[in-house]
Amino acid sequence: MTKAFKTLDDIGEVRGKRVLVREDLNVPMADGAVTDDTRLRATVATVGELADKGAIVLVLAHFGRPKGVPSPDFSLSQVVKPYSEVLGRPVRYVDWEGATNAVAMMQPGDVAVLENTRFFGGEEKNDPAVVARFAALGDLYVNDAFSAAHRAHASTEGLAHVLPAFAGRAMEAELDALEKALGAPEHPVAAVVGGAKVSSKLDVLRHLVGKVDHLIIGGGMANTFLAARGVAVGKSLCEHELASVCEQILDAADKANCTVHLPYDVVVAKEFKPNPATRTVNVHEVAADEMILDVGPAAVESLGDVLKNCRTLVWNGPLGAFETPPFDAATVALARTAAALTQDGSLVSVAGGGDTVAALNHAGVADAFTFVSTAGGAFLEWMEGKDLPCVAALRR
Repeated sequence: MTKAFKTLDDIGEVRGKRVLVREDLNVPMADGAVTDDTRLRATVATVGELADKGAIVLVLAHFGRPKGVPSPDFSLSQVVKPYSEVLGRPVRYVDWEGATNAVAMMQPGDVAVLENTRFFGGEEKNDPAVVARFAALGDLYVNDAFSAAHRAHASTEGLAHVLPAFAGRAMEAELDALEKALGAPEHPVAAVVGGAKVSSKLDVLRHLVGKVDHLIIGGGMANTFLAARGVAVGKSLCEHELASVCEQILDAADKANCTVHLPYDVVVAKEFKPNPATRTVNVHEVAADEMILDVGPAAVESLGDVLKNCRTLVWNGPLGAFETPPFDAATVALARTAAALTQDGSLVSVAGGGDTVAALNHAGVADAFTFVSTAGGAFLEWMEGKDLPCVAALRR
């Protein structure tokens, strides 16, 4: 089946060609060491394949927010050594000053990391002059950074219009998974949307009610929906001013035949701290001095039954305050149910967003989902139904 975008399978002969590869090397560091190399590992398939085929691989990436001003604190030179270890091959560092000469001396199969793209003030403005400067170094362009796909910058979107452009392997895997999840999914489709605030996910909720068969709402967001339905939620985190917006979303769900699932039993406490005194109550029994901090076990069990009747699941956000025990119980239980169904082959499960990845890792099931996206903003904008500019630029 022909894909909607060009991939490395369409790139042809690359031996001796200079390939600009946009990756996400924006890794957390402490005391000069990378503390989480997930993003580095995600680049190995693309960079390794191109180098093995004899391409001269020039990796483009940003690092932090230098705001167009070169600074040693934001130099990608500090990532080169750990990146070389992850790739299992030598990696050169190329400063912008002598980039043309440095690239001209590279041989087929060599890999280099170019300095921080954000050292140019025009990078984030998608300035044609910056695009031209980058493009002059390469013959082909590969975008492998889905996490930056929502930003139309010179190195992420501009280059795709001036050089032959292709999706890298990580980008390809991400787009394939997203297509299976919401583009052309197998129904019934369920979405789990959690997190603290409804206000941060209004566009997600409005988009999903027209796309999925079951919308499971958890976290602090659920409290706002419960309050909109007349439930007294005590001291719980709640955006009471959004009651009418919640009603509109519920009405839209009704019209689209989307069933919205809110918790009917909850875990409450009088203070938010690790392992306080708690009780599990019906949502109509929350006391004025209590706060809802997790979905209750009866509701989680019924949500598991919902997933057993679904073929596709999209997940963004935890069901409770999962970082603080025991308010991780609902998220862990439902995540393990989803993972088991995925492993049985009955469910395609796609999850994304920072808190979600952390929650699935905490539950020990991230590897058991069909696909877990480490992209934050780009994943959220995709869930909102937005056309991501860097993906649009790669379409055939």
